[in-house]
Amino acid sequence: MLSFIGRSIIQKIITLFFVSVVSFLIIHLAPGKPSQVDPLNPKFTPEMVERFRKEFHLDKPLYIQYIYFYRDLLTGKTVSWKDNQSVLKKIWERFLNSLPLFIVGTILTWTLSFPIGIRSAIFRGGLYDRSSTFFSYLLISIPGFFFAYILIIFVVTRFHVPVIGMETFGLGASSWTHMVMDRIWHLLLPSVLGATGGIAILSRYVRSQMLEVESQDYVRTARAKGVPEEQVLYKHALRNALLPFVTMFGLILPGLIGGSVIIESIFSWPGMGRMAYEAILARDYPIILTVNFISAVLVLAGTFVSDVLYMVVDPRIRL
Repeated sequence: MLSFIGRSIIQKIITLFFVSVVSFLIIHLAPGKPSQVDPLNPKFTPEMVERFRKEFHLDKPLYIQYIYFYRDLLTGKTVSWKDNQSVLKKIWERFLNSLPLFIVGTILTWTLSFPIGIRSAIFRGGLYDRSSTFFSYLLISIPGFFFAYILIIFVVTRFHVPVIGMETFGLGASSWTHMVMDRIWHLLLPSVLGATGGIAILSRYVRSQMLEVESQDYVRTARAKGVPEEQVLYKHALRNALLPFVTMFGLILPGLIGGSVIIESIFSWPGMGRMAYEAILARDYPIILTVNFISAVLVLAGTFVSDVLYMVVDPRIRL
């Protein structure tokens, strides 16, 4: 186990290095120059451009810029070109805003997808299965921004409550309980919206996996031996059907940093996805590269966790 963990960590560090090199090259090969931060600002004189280039080492070769950037990133000295604030501090603040959306959306997705998918597989071809399949494909087909606006219009016109932002504007010095409930209410709608697509897709995977496992010999043998149907479904079939989802569960970690650009933009939620989008528009390269680097770390960490969990749940796998 320890040798496997050691080899895996070394491989992922090497992979992370190549990801950082490729992402750095792609960012700097994009159209436009980093010095074009605000070309429409009349106060941005050529002297200021030159001072800006020297301050951020943009006058040096590309490989030197790469070394300087990741040195500053690992030591916490990287600053945003837009407002000269610490990049890690800005990301941490936005991360704390995106974290509740991620947690609530993930819990809703994984707790609702399995009952829907399992019941569809049990009653294959029945009314419930056809209905869940129809609504799943409907939710997958509807664009997220369209569904978001429909949901906002319905909630606002029906209940006459604010849904934009993280809290109600002008709430003032209200009680602690009132503020908590207001924050929960603003969190509910974007979380539900973010979970709908995941529920629709994941429930289809659960259904297909259950149907595939039910046709295996050991399931038929358990039924032939007179094992109760519930025990056959939930102890034999479901346990083995869950194996592919261990890998999927590890890959949800990048959602911590990525968030949802569409949902956060529509609901004016100051999260990670919205910050990354704004950084791209402003050509704030330190923000873009740092978000990309942290996303790569989370992807590699997720795959590592999936590998370890897969060995735990499936004894047939050997290191």
